[in-house]
Amino acid sequence: MQVTVDIPDDVAERLKAAGGDLSRRALEALALEEYKQGRLTKPELRRLLGFGSRDALDGFLKTHGVFEPYSLDELARERRDLERLGF
Repeated sequence: MQVTVDIPDDVAERLKAAGGDLSRRALEALALEEYKQGRLTKPELRRLLGFGSRDALDGFLKTHGVFEPYSLDELARERRDLERLGF
């Protein structure tokens, strides 16, 4: 599916002046917001944005301030696992 967005010329020129591919930036902004709202899964987001690895997607998310929830229970579990392994 192809989506077209109409942007007034003066606004488009200012947005282009910020650098980067405006179409790509629009796609990333839409996809990121849909992911944050829970309407896209990580695999769907990765496919939509064309990232070749989970690490690339994780880097993209971190760059945009999106982090996986991490509870104190998870931290305690990981500490126990590391201690059990001798670390």
